[in-house]
Amino acid sequence: MSVVDATTVEAESATGRRVSTLELFFDLVFVFTITQLTVLLTHDLSFAQAGRVLLIFAVLFWMYGAYAYLTNQVPPETNARRFSLILGMCGFLTCALAIPGVFRTSGVAFGLGFLLVTMVHSALYALAHGRYVLSFALTNVLSALCVTAAGTVHGRAGEGLWLAALALQAITPVLSSRITADVGGERVAVTGRVGTLDPAHFVERHGLLLIIAFGESVIAIGIGAGELALTWGLFGGAALALALAAALWWTYFIRDEEAAEHALRAVSGRERFRVTMLAYYYSFVPMLLGVAVLAAGVKKSIGHLPQQLPTAPAVALAGGVALFLAGNVAFRAALRITPLGYRAAGALGALAAVPLGTHVSSLTELFALVLVLIAMLLAEARWAPCAHEDRAGA
Repeated sequence: MSVVDATTVEAESATGRRVSTLELFFDLVFVFTITQLTVLLTHDLSFAQAGRVLLIFAVLFWMYGAYAYLTNQVPPETNARRFSLILGMCGFLTCALAIPGVFRTSGVAFGLGFLLVTMVHSALYALAHGRYVLSFALTNVLSALCVTAAGTVHGRAGEGLWLAALALQAITPVLSSRITADVGGERVAVTGRVGTLDPAHFVERHGLLLIIAFGESVIAIGIGAGELALTWGLFGGAALALALAAALWWTYFIRDEEAAEHALRAVSGRERFRVTMLAYYYSFVPMLLGVAVLAAGVKKSIGHLPQQLPTAPAVALAGGVALFLAGNVAFRAALRITPLGYRAAGALGALAAVPLGTHVSSLTELFALVLVLIAMLLAEARWAPCAHEDRAGA
């Protein structure tokens, strides 16, 4: 790390900004989209539906990440910015309300809400980047227009437009990296300017989003139980479902969050932008979707604890845990946080619990999943207690 980078790290350590309550409010509205996606999965736990959910969430989460970058660099400290951010929240709320019928009757409504989200983001980011905002605003707007157009057609044509929207988002950072801006007489890539983000704020923002998403898995326990009598069996199943969510919380917040902040402070400019894209977009997508899939599995299984589960709910329970852990492995790899093997083994162990749900009972599968996560965490703490700290501080 150069002397300039070291100075930057020290300055960031002294001036780290906390997430504002308005940003947290924004995240609560965004997580409603995850709740709606969980509802879609609960009604149809098929691979085709899972693919649609992945497509919707990947497109939506791109713009959530864009707002995380935005408020990191353009804090909502004036009324004009606050009102604009609330307008963006309105766009996300429209998208969430339209999700149940997005591929049938409410596709245009979803697209218009998403277009509003994109336009507000572009306007606010222009405060930081001026005309250079066009390097990513144009492709983002075109992506939103593709989603809107998808609402006017059905079948393969609509799905093709959704894929085009995702492709446009994927090429956005590539284009931005080739466009430079004049900063103090020096030409700097637009992605390098975006890479000046505050690591403490950025990491905290995504951690709070994950906490809210975990809340969805807890709510799923109550929805799944419905009006069933609170027997010892139901209480035990609910406690195991909560323990499962708590173990996933432990997996990220006890060992990863602080190490992630240190890892981001160790890089700057374009490299920091690249690392945050890998860790907090590409890796966070499976982590958040894993929580949504797990919540769908809990809703389907919590009311049938002594019974054998159909294949789909059993796969959702174990698959949600495995998907979260797979994303977490990718997250750690992007930030060079070690070790990785225990988390990868935990993902495989979670998938191995599926037959317990289909051949024994959902209660047995829940118990096995909790044991897998506890064993993973204990093994990691026993044989690699300081590895993540050493890597993060390197």
